[in-house]
Amino acid sequence: MLAPCIHARACSPLLSARSLRAIGARTTCLVGAGLTVVALACANAHAQGTFALSSADFRDGGRVAAPQVFNDNGCTGANRSPQLAWRNPPAGTRSYAVTVFDPDAPGRGWWHWAVANIPARVNALAENASASGTITKLGALEARNDFGSTGYGGPCPPPGKPHRYIVTVYALGVDKLALPADGPAMAFDHEIHGAALGSARITVMYGR
Repeated sequence: MLAPCIHARACSPLLSARSLRAIGARTTCLVGAGLTVVALACANAHAQGTFALSSADFRDGGRVAAPQVFNDNGCTGANRSPQLAWRNPPAGTRSYAVTVFDPDAPGRGWWHWAVANIPARVNALAENASASGTITKLGALEARNDFGSTGYGGPCPPPGKPHRYIVTVYALGVDKLALPADGPAMAFDHEIHGAALGSARITVMYGR
């Protein structure tokens, strides 16, 4: 339907007594041309893809397996941070951050992991990147989780209804956030949100 507006000549008003019809045709063309530009922009954005997070260990909506479960407080998992990978970051991304948060814990929720200052060249973290020292080798920082230790602390909710664990990767518009190496995860989260250009997430479940 927009094809007649691709060529300028098809939209030029006729210099005749029928000026009103010409003005109507020109208006239709301008609207059509605008729609064409919008359609092309949307097509380009779709082709680029959406910022997305995936994991070999976590499936969105799935249950957390033993390797990623905490290893204290009555839980007997391996406490290995999950493998994560992301793609199609927004333009202007200069670094990344990752958080794992349980919104179903009593009170204000429970922070299980917060990482900041992951270099822009990195698009994945291997399983157990926290305990293995990979995070430090990248020059990134890990927060103190709500168990009181620095790095990853896996799910370990009280017995009862399963909890949700929201795993989020953030694309940041800064190279580094001014954060202490073992500051509280909530402080990390505050600074991360202030510099975020976009985010992608998956949610997993665990109960006992």
